[in-house]
Amino acid sequence: MSEENQSSSAPSNPEPASTRSAVPMWIIVATLVLLFLGFVYFDNHSGWFDPKIYTPYASAEQLDAYQPRSGAAATLAQGKKVYETYCGICHGPDGQGKPATAPPLAGSEWVNAGGIHRLTEIPLAGLNGPIKVKGQPMTFASGMVPIGAALSDAELAAVLTYIRSAWGNKAGEVTADDVKTIRASLGAHSPPMTSEQLMKMPE
Repeated sequence: MSEENQSSSAPSNPEPASTRSAVPMWIIVATLVLLFLGFVYFDNHSGWFDPKIYTPYASAEQLDAYQPRSGAAATLAQGKKVYETYCGICHGPDGQGKPATAPPLAGSEWVNAGGIHRLTEIPLAGLNGPIKVKGQPMTFASGMVPIGAALSDAELAAVLTYIRSAWGNKAGEVTADDVKTIRASLGAHSPPMTSEQLMKMPE
C-alpha cells in the first residue's frame, strides 16, 4: 500500500485527550457566598430560630393560659385574668391576703357563703372598717375601693366565680345577670359599706 493511501485512511480529527485544570477561584467564592446567603435566608424565614415560636411561653402553664376556651373554662380563665390585674395586688396571688392591707379570700366565709349578694356588693360599693374573716377580726389601714363599679357585669361575675372556686374554695358560680341585678339594687350607693351594713342585707 502506498504512503498516500495510508495517509488518507487516518482520521482527520483525532479524539482530544483529557487534561486536569484547577477550578477558577471566582466560582468557589461565588458558591460560598450563595451558601451563606441561603443560610441567612433560612434562619430569617424558618421557625427553627425564630423567638416567636417559643415566646412568650416560658412554661406549660403559660402555654395553657393562651389556649382558647369556652363555657365554664372560659369564665374561669377570664376571672383569673381580672383577679391578677385588679385584686391580686392586695389579696395576693394565692388569695391569702396581706396583713393590714386586705383580708384572705381562701377559706373565707364571705366567699364561700351560700348566697352571692354580700360578696358581690363588696366590690360594687366598697368596704370600710373592720371585718371578721374565718372567725378573726381584722382591721385594715385603708378600706376597699369599689373596684367592681368599673368592671362590666361579665367581668365582675367571672372574677367572683374564679374566687369562689380557687384556693380550695368550693362555692357556686356568679352570673352576669346576678351582678346586673345586684348592681341595680344598690343604685347610686356612694360611701363604702361596713361589715355591719352588709350583714343587715339579705344574702
